[in-house]
Formats: sequence, C-alpha cells, structure tokens
Amino acid sequence: MTAAVDQARSVREEDRLDIGKVDAFLKQHIDGLNGEPTISQFPGGASNLTYLISYGERELVLRRPPAGVKAKSAHDMLREARVMAALKPHYPRVPTILAIGDDPATLGYDFYVMERLRGIILRRDLPPELGLDADGVRRLCKGFIDRLVELHQVDASLPELASLGKGEGYIARQVGGWSDRWRKALNDDTDACDDVLAWLAEKQPARETAICVIHNDYRFDNVVLDPEHPLDIVGVLDWELSTLGDPLMDLGGSLGYWIQADDDPVFQSFRRQPTNAPGMLTRRELVEYYGERTGWNVDNFEYYEVFGLFRVTVIIQQIYRRFVLGQTTNPQFAGFGQAVAYMSQRCRKLIAASSL
Repeated sequence: MTAAVDQARSVREEDRLDIGKVDAFLKQHIDGLNGEPTISQFPGGASNLTYLISYGERELVLRRPPAGVKAKSAHDMLREARVMAALKPHYPRVPTILAIGDDPATLGYDFYVMERLRGIILRRDLPPELGLDADGVRRLCKGFIDRLVELHQVDASLPELASLGKGEGYIARQVGGWSDRWRKALNDDTDACDDVLAWLAEKQPARETAICVIHNDYRFDNVVLDPEHPLDIVGVLDWELSTLGDPLMDLGGSLGYWIQADDDPVFQSFRRQPTNAPGMLTRRELVEYYGERTGWNVDNFEYYEVFGLFRVTVIIQQIYRRFVLGQTTNPQFAGFGQAVAYMSQRCRKLIAASSL
C-alpha cells in the first residue's frame, strides 16, 4: 500500500524556502529535532503551499500562503492554525499544530507547522492498490459522509469554538458575499446570470437548519485515509474556510464538486475526485444518507445544491478573469470561460427542475 501514500516532490523553484531559517525556527519551537532537514513539496492545491519537512524519520508539514499574497483575509494561516488548535480536542481527525510562525522576520509571511498524517489522499481516480470493489467503495463513501456528520455534531457553543464565526445569518451572508464576488469577477462577455442570483436571493431559507462547525471545502482530496485500512479516514485537512454556519450549506458545497457516473461528458471533464467509481453514492443518495444520519430535513435540498454549484462557478470565473487580465498565464485557464458558461446553464437546469 506504500505506493498509494501521498508523496511529496521536489520544491518548485518559485516556492523555495530558506532551509537555514526553517531549521532554526523548528529547532527553537519543537523538541527532539536533530541534523539537517530535507524539504519537499506536496503537489496538490492551487492556493496555499504545503511542504514536507523531514528530520530522518520525523516528518512535519509546513503550510504557507502563495508568494506575493498580503491580504490575510484570503490566506490567513494564523486563523487556520487557531481553528485547528481549538477544534482538535473535539474532533480528533484535525492534525496537531506544533508551531506558529507569526513574525515576518522569520520567512516574510505567516505560516504554521503541524504533524504529518501519513496516509492516502484520493485524487481523480482510485489507486488500484486499494483493491476496492463496489461494496468497498460504497463503504468508503459512507465513511466520508460520516466524518462530516461527526464534525457537524461538535458542540459549537463551547467557548473555544463559539468565536470561530458569526453563526446566525450565515446563509444570507454567503449568498450576498458570493453574489458580490461574482459581479466583481465578470468579464465583458460573461453571462451575468442575473436570474440565478435572483433565485438564490429569493428562495433562500428563512433560517439555518442549525449552527455548526463547518469545514466549507470538504472533498476527498482534503481527507487522509489510513494506508493499512483505507476505509478509515484518519485526518481532515485544509481548515482555511472553516467557520460556524449551516451544515446543509457545507454539504451543498461538497456536492458542487460531486460528479457521478451518469453525468454528461462535459461535467465529467471537470472531475477531480473518484466520485464516479462503481459503488459511489449518487448526489441524491448522498443527501438522503446525510439526512438519515443527522435527522435533519433534506426534502428541499435543491437550494443548497444550486448554491454549491454556483459557488464553484464563481471560483472558476475568478480564475478566468485573472487569466483574461494577464495576471496568470497558465494555459489550462484559457478554457475556463467555456466552463463558466456550462456551469451557469447547469445551475439553471437545477433551478428549472426544483420544486421551490
């Protein structure tokens, strides 16, 4: 199973760390480190950067914002570390925070260091080494949802957690915020989707289902599987967007990336998780299972699904606008305009089929 364990690679030239400064900081804050470290980089993620720091058998993970980022609201490493430290005693799948670098003199930006959870992170397709049949895949999928349910059942009123977000009014803030981001990201030739924005504003639930700790980016590539028992999720990563909010909005955000086996070829081309594998729950089955596990009413889940899909659409459009303006030259972004047009129509189809 070793081949399936998530592997770090050589550090990209533009992402290099000052190994001397990293070594000095870590030895000052973490006991038992000896010798010189080796530094490699995990390939996943297009936002914050993640490194593997190895002192022989001792492995640490360092997370930092991308180069040139100054706005803490976008890549707030200190907040993410605080969220993880506060949540760890109540949700053990959070990695342990070992050190926080909040002095710009150290590396020039905020960062934190956590324990390395050695395991399997699923990307586009299931590693064949897992040897999972359809029944095993189904159990893996249900376990994935079970871990989200467990997060949503953490007592958000605890003093150390109650300050993680504003809570009540979350849906309205999200709809307003993402609608505003959408308008600011439009290009001259972009469909403004005024009808989609109007539907989201008009049909939003009057109140939250509950106020819970939510992850806000819960996907297969943000969970770590035990390499010896791959149906067991031993860790959940990437807590940057975590806050207090509506659990159905959290699930809807996950569904925005959930591409199942019978989806059309265009949507299939967007897939970054093995959610089309034989045995995976469909979106409908996934929502029903979540409802059974929590007891919350999911009869009108269409709203949350449309919102989750719209949020992904906004993210794609933001990247495409940066490409059009020449702020990024990655050629893979050239087709994002067409992707946005497709996603907009997909939102409309869901709205048309909705009973709301």
